[in-house]
Amino acid sequence: MNNSANNHKFSLTTPLYYVNGVPHVGSAYTTITADAVARFQRLQGKSVLFITGTDEHGQKIQRTATEENVEPQIHCDRIVDSFKSLWDKLNIKYDRFSRTTAPKHQAIVNEFFDRVWQKGDIYLDRQQGWYCVSCEEFKEERELIEDHHCAIHTNKPAEWRDEENYFFRLSQYQQELEELYQSNPDFIQPASRRNEVLNFVKQGLKDFSISRVNLEWGFPIPVDDKHTIYVWFDALLGYVTALLDPEDEPTLDNALSKWWPINLHLIGKDILRFHAVYWPAMLASAGLPLPTKVFGHGFLTKDGLKMGKTLGNTIDPFDLVDRYGADAVRYYFIKEIELGKDGDFNETRFIEVLNNDLANVLGNSLNRTLGMLKKYCQSNAPQLTSADYGGDHPLKSIGMDLGDRIVQMNNNLQFSQGCEEILNLVRSCNKYIDDSAPWTLFKEGKQAEIEQILYAVLESVRLSAYLLSPIIPDISTKIYQQLGFDWNFNTDRYPQTVDDFLIHSQWGKLAIKQTLDKASPVFSRLELSSEA
Repeated sequence: MNNSANNHKFSLTTPLYYVNGVPHVGSAYTTITADAVARFQRLQGKSVLFITGTDEHGQKIQRTATEENVEPQIHCDRIVDSFKSLWDKLNIKYDRFSRTTAPKHQAIVNEFFDRVWQKGDIYLDRQQGWYCVSCEEFKEERELIEDHHCAIHTNKPAEWRDEENYFFRLSQYQQELEELYQSNPDFIQPASRRNEVLNFVKQGLKDFSISRVNLEWGFPIPVDDKHTIYVWFDALLGYVTALLDPEDEPTLDNALSKWWPINLHLIGKDILRFHAVYWPAMLASAGLPLPTKVFGHGFLTKDGLKMGKTLGNTIDPFDLVDRYGADAVRYYFIKEIELGKDGDFNETRFIEVLNNDLANVLGNSLNRTLGMLKKYCQSNAPQLTSADYGGDHPLKSIGMDLGDRIVQMNNNLQFSQGCEEILNLVRSCNKYIDDSAPWTLFKEGKQAEIEQILYAVLESVRLSAYLLSPIIPDISTKIYQQLGFDWNFNTDRYPQTVDDFLIHSQWGKLAIKQTLDKASPVFSRLELSSEA
């Protein structure tokens, strides 16, 4: 990773995914999106730390391992391997993979616990209530549906518990949290998630249990080894442990010295409360700075229906990537789902979008222009710049401020809207070619006009590929290489400083290589798989 001269830093996390089962398409969606955020920050020359990982403790894991007749650690290791395998398939370029079973993690948890204990925010009491094992959480009556089933895990009844637990004094932080949300309205995004949290907190916060008895799989409470630390008190600190460099001693000071506070926690809306209420209260208790932003994205449906094993309509992300490729999957989920809203996967729509946007629009613009360059210019790229075009030129007028607009959109996590803006430029390329008719100009011997047309299109396609590279790195690499640039957007070797970004993200700033090779398709049209 190339640190920029101004040494701007950006740190972000996905959730630490629970390892009761192999990764599902919802986990893939979060991680693809986080990867696009990280890649775009790197593209701008920032020093980035992208954290993902796994949450591996708790009763659910212990029960699953028992059912499989294996040790919990063996179960966790298998599932972790499946996560890492999927992230490799999807070209996810994370910097740290945090595991809550990692040896250094317990030292961080114990030190954090001690700070909160010394503050007087942990106490022993009795807990009675309905407990959802899948959520690893006690539920209030108003949160349960018929027959005391969890509203999230509707096929599993909550269990009645009556046990002694250690509690965290969340109620003490009611006013502090309300002041946080009011003074920093961007802390929780989007606005719909912020409103959910405000409504929840307004009803009054209750202290929450941070320990369990009769549970072996987890860290013991430092002051009472009959109790095991509750999964969320342990798991959220996995973000902190991940900040340690390999040679660091596992202390909070070491962990927080370089990358804290986290700039962005990107999560699903089902775990919003833990990140937007519990986590800032815990950090405040320990006297630590709070993360900058918690963004809760929506849920995915398939063909308009909620996905589930009961309906048999789950999507296997491994299978999807194997059949259609990483860039196709990445592009659909980022472009077709506005981040923060619920989104639907429909395989027919998936293929239509990809064939239209990536084959018909982006790929076709490059292919037909390189074909004309060979026919009319012997494959010699016109050596022009933005200065050779008037401000009202149909492509320059769109491309000139496109980079600035995409920076603003992507920094606000508006990737879907950004894709549409970029596609607008490429669509305009195809229309521009048709309107300009270089084949007619060729017959008239108007070579200079032809060259001006072809450069404008090639430069617009290049700019589009550059700005889309955080989303479709393989396709962008193919486009860049066909335009004569020795870049690979899937490695850290290509130029990525602030100055590089300022040049490559502007229209008409780059001289395309003098002689270009024959065009080859950058995205092959997809057919609906018979396995669909």
